[in-house]
Amino acid sequence: MTTAAFSSLPLLPALLQSVESLAYSQMTAIQQHSLPAMLAGKDVLAKAKTGSGKTAAFSLALLSKIDPLVYKPQALVLCPTRELAEQVSKEIRALARFMPNIKLLTLCGGSPIIHQINSLEQAPHIVVGTPGRVLDHLNRDTLYVDYLKVLVLDEADRMLDMGFEEDIHKIVKKTPPKRQSLLFSATYPDSIQAMSQRILQTPVVVSVESEHDANQIEQHFIEVAYSDKALAVMKLLAHYRPESTVIFCNTKVDCNDLTEFLNSKGFDVLTLHGDLEQRDREQVLLRFANKSCPILVATDVAARGLDIKELSAVINFELAYDPEVHVHRIGRTGRAGHQGLAFSLCAPKEAPRVVAIEDYQKIKVQWLDLSELHTPVVGSLKATMVTICIEGGRKDKLRPTDILGALTGEGGLVGADVGKIDIFDIRAYVAVKREVAPKALKRLQAGQIKGRRFRVTKVV
Repeated sequence: MTTAAFSSLPLLPALLQSVESLAYSQMTAIQQHSLPAMLAGKDVLAKAKTGSGKTAAFSLALLSKIDPLVYKPQALVLCPTRELAEQVSKEIRALARFMPNIKLLTLCGGSPIIHQINSLEQAPHIVVGTPGRVLDHLNRDTLYVDYLKVLVLDEADRMLDMGFEEDIHKIVKKTPPKRQSLLFSATYPDSIQAMSQRILQTPVVVSVESEHDANQIEQHFIEVAYSDKALAVMKLLAHYRPESTVIFCNTKVDCNDLTEFLNSKGFDVLTLHGDLEQRDREQVLLRFANKSCPILVATDVAARGLDIKELSAVINFELAYDPEVHVHRIGRTGRAGHQGLAFSLCAPKEAPRVVAIEDYQKIKVQWLDLSELHTPVVGSLKATMVTICIEGGRKDKLRPTDILGALTGEGGLVGADVGKIDIFDIRAYVAVKREVAPKALKRLQAGQIKGRRFRVTKVV
């Protein structure tokens, strides 16, 4: 199936204008297969991974259904985590930029509920949130979904992994029966099949393989004793020196042990697993995405929703039990025309998993001899950026241009010194080059942003 332009779809002129302004030239496979059905009002069950373009697909579909003159929640998107909800909200806002008076509200735990209650009184058209907090508002009668037209379950398999199944079904019961339901999942376990049967009505089923090109990924397998794996990781990082690396571990214990070991050897490393508090998790993801940390050690569940467009390398500290998960892991690198590296460390007991991967991918794996790699004198990897946190955000009407303006010009920095800026409801983060970080921090602490002083700290 050849790719098609968005203009071939019956989209509102304002949405086509947004698509063009965002330089979305051709539809991805998931968009091309799912959007016609969604725009026709049909329920859809879609198998699609992070980076496939699924968020833009369901965002365009739900925005097509919104009546701006009806000041009631008309679309509800459920996400497993706060950071994914924020990503989805950001995408919807970008696509709605030329639609006048569209209001969107993000409802997640970790933010004061009273602020959310006040915002709900302003009657948003679209609500994006996590199941727990959305159900909390429904039970408090602060959120009404009587006029709901579209319900989206994003990363439904992960929501089930996190124990949200009961909350989801309670939410669904409160929605109108004549709604459109869209369910997106990276995998199709039996639990997803059962959920789809309870929630969806005669859905159109769409299954799209990962968008990455295997030819863009240089994949190597390395035979190594389990006790030597940490040293093998260090040697790979020191030799290849990737700008950004995700290292997958199967357990939280391995995540913590490997992070501690690499930190002790002078590498800047962060870890991501289920035990982290929400704000810590938010900051870890931000720092990795904005290049304030070059290495992230994570479990599969924790890394879901992580969308780094130019990830240099993936290292499998231990092979995944499921070959589909292995393909999902390595598919995070080698995207958008960039060459990626994927290394898999294999202890002898993991040999059957290698065979399963070969069968699944229909390949013969390539083995790498670590003894042939040159290790440079300076082996450690340090971050090129530093993240600064500003205790003010969307609620304070802060915009990226306000923060950039406070740092440049009279602030003394040039535009090239400032990296990614992320703005949330009550705080904002800005990445600056490591060498100018002290100057940037001092400037923001001593000065004002939009005529106001905010508490400003370095994220460590």
